[in-house]
Formats: sequence, C-alpha cells, structure tokens
Amino acid sequence: MIMETPSFMTYLRQVAPETLPGTTEGTVPAVHGTTIVAARYRDGVVMAGDRRATMGTAIAMRDIEKVFGADDHSIVGVAGVAGIAVEMVRLFQVELEHFEKIEGTPLSFDGKANRLGAMLRGNLPQAMKGMVVLPLFVGWDERALRGRMFSYDATGGRYEEHEFCSVGSGAAFARGALKKLHDPDADERSAVAALLQSLYDAADDDSATSGLDLTRGIFPLVMRVSAAGVARWSEAGVRELAETIVTARINRPDGPRGYAL
Repeated sequence: MIMETPSFMTYLRQVAPETLPGTTEGTVPAVHGTTIVAARYRDGVVMAGDRRATMGTAIAMRDIEKVFGADDHSIVGVAGVAGIAVEMVRLFQVELEHFEKIEGTPLSFDGKANRLGAMLRGNLPQAMKGMVVLPLFVGWDERALRGRMFSYDATGGRYEEHEFCSVGSGAAFARGALKKLHDPDADERSAVAALLQSLYDAADDDSATSGLDLTRGIFPLVMRVSAAGVARWSEAGVRELAETIVTARINRPDGPRGYAL
C-alpha cells in the first residue's frame, strides 16, 4: 500500500527506489565539479561556482554549472561527483515543490537544510566508494528575516556558516582569500567581487579550479538571494566585474592588499 506523504523522497522509496541517487552499483570513472563559494552581504547571501569539471588529471568540462536555484528563496551549489550532484539537486528541487503542494505551505529554511542532509545520508554508501557530493545551501530565512548558509559533510551533517564558506578542491585557498576580503556589510556588487577574487586565488593554486577565463568568455556562475528572492547574475554583469579584477591583477598578481596594522 502506497501512503500519501509530503516527502517526495519517501514516495520514491515506495514506488521506484532504484531512481534515487546513490543506488548505482560499483565504481566508475566520474566527472568531478570543484569549487563553490558563498558569503553574506548586507541584504542576503551571494554564491558563485567555478565552471571547471575534471576527470582524474584531465579537464572534462570548462563550462559546467554547479549553482542552482532550489526554490524561490534558496540556492544550492554542489562540488564532487557531477552526475550524482546534479541528480541530487533536481530531486531536492522536486522535494521542496512536492512538500509545498501536499502541505499547502513551504518548508522552513531549517526544514529545507535538514532535507538536503537526509539526501546526503542516502548517498553515504556511494560516498564510501569515493562518489562524494558536498553541497553548500544558502537562502533567505523568512522567519529570521536574514540570509543564512549551511555546509555539509559526506554523512549529511549540516553546519551553519555565519560569514562565508567554501567547498571543493580549491576551498582552502578561496577561504583564505575571503578571510581578507569579506565584509558582511558590503553591498551586493562588492560581495560578488570578493567571491570572484577568491575563485581567482583558488585557481591560482588549485589545478581543478578555473578562474576568470577572459579568452573563452567563461566566467563563474553567480546567484544571490535576499528578501526579494533568488536571482542569477547576467553573464554581462559577471564579465564586467571579471574584466576589472583581471586588469587590476596585471599590476598586482596576488590581488588586493590591506594594511598589517
């Protein structure tokens, strides 16, 4: 007997468990997405993802998308095995829509974060074989009236980040840059500039992360969420900011500098 449930994942377990992420047997060569960064700014949260995907030491894709709108007030970015990650994001999007249709009200922000953690726990058998997916989840909490961020581990554990966060192979380098550049009271453009600077620094030290590719016209995907909802930055807007950053790096390759005291 199939029970009506507000959880689309639970419904799939009843009728088609083989379609859930993490049910593939064995291990195969897989494409991996790399670095995602996010930061609070005065009106919400911004997120950016580089566009490179790798397979071993080779570049598999130069223009993969790793940042997605989860619903009208939240964004999810994914690093790790690209195929499972994209499948998980699509299922998460349907999960949130399904809950709202069944219950007549959207999940709370904490509820969304918990559901994403549960999906990661469902992928744990695959993660133990190296097929790891690590998301960043950000959104506008309509109860707290502020932007919030969560990072996760492979077991589905969730951890609230209060200023900025990063995930993926270039995460440590991006985080180091954001320690110097992040300002929680900055406007949206300044916050995005800090994220792009951090991806530039990550690409400088991590071969799996792409930076600001003016030659090919391939730039990080940038989204923001605020009380007004989710919006994706236009390619022209990201390009203009990227060109400014790259031009400044010609004279100062290591990026902006502050004062020691």
